[in-house]
Amino acid sequence: MSAKDVLSESIEEYLEVLYKLSKEDPLVKTSKISESLNIAPGSVTQMLKKLDSMGYVHYSPYKGAVLTENGLIKAQKVTRKHRLLERFLYDVLKIKKDKVHAQACEMEHVLSDDAERALCHLLEQPDECPDDLEPIPACNFKFTTCEECKERSNEEIDEVGDRNEKLVSIADLNEHEMGKVSFIRGDYKVIRRLMDMGITIGANISVLKIAPFKGPVEVSVRGSTLALGRDIANNVFVEQTV
Repeated sequence: MSAKDVLSESIEEYLEVLYKLSKEDPLVKTSKISESLNIAPGSVTQMLKKLDSMGYVHYSPYKGAVLTENGLIKAQKVTRKHRLLERFLYDVLKIKKDKVHAQACEMEHVLSDDAERALCHLLEQPDECPDDLEPIPACNFKFTTCEECKERSNEEIDEVGDRNEKLVSIADLNEHEMGKVSFIRGDYKVIRRLMDMGITIGANISVLKIAPFKGPVEVSVRGSTLALGRDIANNVFVEQTV
């Protein structure tokens, strides 16, 4: 393995940790990263400066780092591959739950985009990883639904291309934030259920209230107020508008 490959893996590990820790606070402290990766704070600082120069984070000395839009897209990508691999290792290969994380860490860096897509199809579009039930981010391929992805399965990912929008799930929005539905995860039954609720591609959604302890998310869509369970909110992805 070349030095370039090692550096690439190291950057992906940092971005993955930044993504996870940013769920608690967008400004991720150096000490938190150091603790998560078991790396000396000085080394973490040097990497954050490098990530800043690459446009993946905004780094503030003695404060921490915030993922940029490009950094978030990259971080979601590697996190998605990691959590899909955890599902594969646990559900298909029956690896013990306490071992899937470390194994997925070794595999995520070499998983191609085409393999990621095939793995998602095999696992039937999972929405959570098995070890800590964290949501799996949406793919960044230029599809609006999983059904469209299946229908175009003869096309290589290079032909499909990547979407340019930064997508987040409804569950990741805060109260009073809004977004336009751009991707729906799940099979045709999920899509039909959401259509009956008025949640379709292009619909504008506003979050009104978020219940604690992963309770329902109350939203406004097409003039109606709906209470969405997290199983739905985790699978409807929007391009944030406010």
